[in-house]
Amino acid sequence: MRKDVEQEYIKRIQQVLDFIEENLDAKLSLELLSQKAHYSAYHFHRLFATVVDENLNEYINRKRIERIASIILVDSKRPIKELAFTYGFNSDSSFSRSFKKYYGVSPTQFKTKGKEILSKIGIEVFSTEKYICSIDNLKKWIDMNAQITVKELQEIPLAGIMHIGEFEKIGGFYQQLIEWGHKKEVLSTSNFRAITMYHDNPNVTQLSKVRYSACVTIDKPIKAEGKIRPLSIQKGVYAVGNFILNTDEFPKAWKNLSMWVLENDCEFRDGTYFEVYLNDHKTHPEQKFIIEICIPIEKPKKTIKSSSTLDFSNYKNSPIVVSEKLDYHELIAHMIKIRAYFLAEYEAEFTFGSIYQGNKDYSYFSLTSEDLKRLKLKFVIIFDHVHLCFKICLSGQNKDVRKKYWNLFHESNWSKYTLATSISESLSIMDHVIVKEASFDNMNSLIEEIEQGSFKFMHELRAILEF
Repeated sequence: MRKDVEQEYIKRIQQVLDFIEENLDAKLSLELLSQKAHYSAYHFHRLFATVVDENLNEYINRKRIERIASIILVDSKRPIKELAFTYGFNSDSSFSRSFKKYYGVSPTQFKTKGKEILSKIGIEVFSTEKYICSIDNLKKWIDMNAQITVKELQEIPLAGIMHIGEFEKIGGFYQQLIEWGHKKEVLSTSNFRAITMYHDNPNVTQLSKVRYSACVTIDKPIKAEGKIRPLSIQKGVYAVGNFILNTDEFPKAWKNLSMWVLENDCEFRDGTYFEVYLNDHKTHPEQKFIIEICIPIEKPKKTIKSSSTLDFSNYKNSPIVVSEKLDYHELIAHMIKIRAYFLAEYEAEFTFGSIYQGNKDYSYFSLTSEDLKRLKLKFVIIFDHVHLCFKICLSGQNKDVRKKYWNLFHESNWSKYTLATSISESLSIMDHVIVKEASFDNMNSLIEEIEQGSFKFMHELRAILEF
């Protein structure tokens, strides 16, 4: 078969697969889908089976059953009859037969034994038994390895190559996309990212059948060209986890983020699950991946505290400029590593806040002890991204607390550290620069310097406050 003809076949089938994915709750006839592909029904049916390695009806049935199974896994209260009707099954009996043929049990049995059943047929599901011993351990793992926030993302235009299974081939797809993008001059120059989109849920779909797209960000509209086609991440609310991972930790990160969504009473929504690669792992000192994992969710009904309650929006007045030496995500990755060290070493002594990422100029995390809590005080380690310096400050839970201790220091003759000019303009009562210009070439040395400077400041202030 001529290469250009083969690529045209694949392009049209990909368009149909996208349409099926977006319309599983609608009538999907052979006539409709063949028209979408601009082929005769006979030719399309044969072509679909050749490209996808499943006939059309089997594929649609499987996708609908997997969609229902994924809903049951996270929302066992949804009536099975309602789900079956929504996704195109005309009767309970026909749905039950189809479901049992695929998973080996009835939908009712799947409600109570779904994870166990999936495991038996070789599908990995997020499992507290396998990956974490308890929710406390889940939270600890996230504290040590991730920063999770809820964000509303804008639409992200992409160029992508779709594939089914064979994940070891993804590196070659990215290479093709980058070479093509450079030639066409369409790659995003200001914020280039490599992204993997998952069109199937690996929790309910066998890995050999998971459909995914390797993608790169673009800043110009494109037309489909062979295997490469235009795609996009749709605007919406996502749970976003920033992770630093070894190669074998990707499944754990996905499953822990899924558990985080459930633990925070968020609702999964239909949409694209994707991961964003923020560095070249080959250049990382420990060969680690810095990534964002994004899961589509409904807008939370309540506020989720995904970062520290402090807001240092007035910490500095300079315009938002990220250091030219390091990418913003690399800066946050360093901060995650620093916080993880403090947490591992001093978890028994302090309670730690999450890393604040609301301003590209700086990030920070808080730490407070029981004696500080009684006084409604906390210490905050601040990373200035522009000047690559680290500060530590004493802060309070509210303005009255800050004012009380600011007056205490202001009226005394103790002036070893810098007192804020005015509490009305600062959430810092007193602060100190502990690293004037950070170098990340030797991370262990930098962490030691931050640790020593921080504890010197904290010990001296705690002595003044007479704990």
